[in-house]
Amino acid sequence: MAKEGVKAREVKRAKLVAKYAAKRDALKQAGDYVGLDKLPKNSSSVRLHNRCKLTGRPRGYMRQFGISRVTFREMALAGKIPGVKKASW
Repeated sequence: MAKEGVKAREVKRAKLVAKYAAKRDALKQAGDYVGLDKLPKNSSSVRLHNRCKLTGRPRGYMRQFGISRVTFREMALAGKIPGVKKASW
């Protein structure tokens, strides 16, 4: 499980990206790279990293569910994800 500070930092980055998205696009269209440089570094969408919503794990992230593979497996076996069951043939 990731530290709470790491998860909070990622949430903070996501808020900054959303806040400055329109301004960043306008500056890019205008070609104003000096203005872009003055924006906060964390307002760039490249700095975002997908993390598990429950544990904060950065690796093995499944986009469709928003959780890591480990959490997905635990929840699927417990029957907490609708429509998902263990394959057998």
